[in-house]
Amino acid sequence: MAKKFYLTTAIDYVNAKPHIGHAFEKVLADAIARWHKLQGEKVWFLTGTDENAQKNSLAAKEKGILTQKFVDQNSNYFVELCKELNLSNDDFIRTTEERHKKVVKEIFKKVYDQGEIYKGTYEGLYCVGCEAFKTEKDLVNGKCPEHNKEPTLIKEEAYFFKLSKYKTQIEKFVKDYIIPESRKKEILSRLKEDGLKDLCVSRKNLDWGIDSPIDKKFKVYVWFDALVNYVSGANGNWPADLHIVGKGINWFHSVIWPAILIASGYELPKKLLVHSYLNLGGQKISKSLGNTINPSDLINKYGADAVRYSLLRCSVFEDSDYSEEILIERYNNELANKLGNLISRVSTLAEKYGIEKSENKLLKKLKLKEIENHFEQYEIDRALSEIFAFVDFCNEYVQEKKPWETHNKKVLYEIADSIKAIAILLWPFIPSSSEKIAKQFGFNIDYKEIGKPLKENKIKKGEILFKKVDNK
Repeated sequence: MAKKFYLTTAIDYVNAKPHIGHAFEKVLADAIARWHKLQGEKVWFLTGTDENAQKNSLAAKEKGILTQKFVDQNSNYFVELCKELNLSNDDFIRTTEERHKKVVKEIFKKVYDQGEIYKGTYEGLYCVGCEAFKTEKDLVNGKCPEHNKEPTLIKEEAYFFKLSKYKTQIEKFVKDYIIPESRKKEILSRLKEDGLKDLCVSRKNLDWGIDSPIDKKFKVYVWFDALVNYVSGANGNWPADLHIVGKGINWFHSVIWPAILIASGYELPKKLLVHSYLNLGGQKISKSLGNTINPSDLINKYGADAVRYSLLRCSVFEDSDYSEEILIERYNNELANKLGNLISRVSTLAEKYGIEKSENKLLKKLKLKEIENHFEQYEIDRALSEIFAFVDFCNEYVQEKKPWETHNKKVLYEIADSIKAIAILLWPFIPSSSEKIAKQFGFNIDYKEIGKPLKENKIKKGEILFKKVDNK
């Protein structure tokens, strides 16, 4: 029976259209999902939208439309983005769906029945952008650093979850949960310095959100609702093997989510991958800061694989600059000049002179174990660099052996067989292009095929995979 691998992205707020940061997280998750599929695992890949946030209601009022109509429209932009990026997600969960509301109420009621939720009064600072309560320590110059806005002072009757009692369990759990080490240290340091306070898990007098199952005057606090999507969309695959989130929501996933699961008797997830941000001129790309790049525009201009590749070359763990210019540079220099040129030259020569089965000594230069290790450590950008190091080696081999002069069918076979390995390894990154190469050279996208010799067949010169872009 195939091994199960269940991974999730964060669910996205639908108060505005998706930006390139959303696309980065999604293609990162998709590359990991496809890698595990290549390994023969039974993958369940979940993404979706967070629709019960207060800011959706506020944005809908500004537009003068019903909140449900507003979230329906905006959620669809994220559904379309998944298709445009050629994601392999198995499900798309919306938190306004009945299947989700049902599970939220069940878990909330279960935690309440365990005596872990009590009534009290909340007074504190609330950031609408984060949908989170803030302390003075969280602020920079009195403003939320994520949204550059001052939070609102709120005093209201509320229900609280006994988060503070889980401090020791959470500290123990996160030591083997968070990737990378730097993000783990952040959480452990905050737990040590600030401890854990009980968490407000309800909001009063709101017209939007999931009704509290214990008191109809209240809605369920949006993070208690949103985090539950990983269970409500699991399709029998819980616990998650991997949650993938941006560094801005590390705390919610590292501390609040495990505590809710412990209190409600659920198994805990295996790993949390906390990725970096994309910057535009050194500043984080975000809707609230208004410096967004629309991924759909880039996909329409350059194609899904070009966008996927350019994003997956960004560092997973360190913030990276990203722009259309960076996309074009990576597309021209790497996809067109290196990979595209290799495919074009070899397929042209193989069509003209044929190939003859031979031992492929070239393949020994492929550092497959290193690539596998990078994937295991979720260093996706480094895995991609290693694959392209082999592409470079193949190009050098073509130059050295000069098959256009020698017409050496065995040399052409070696390179064609190496292209097979390259295309299979690149399938998690640029699936459409890899599938075209597989069809052109006559092999299947299957990890086991890397170690099997390419069958002798007629290779035909195909269309140019990556037409160079004029950056003027």
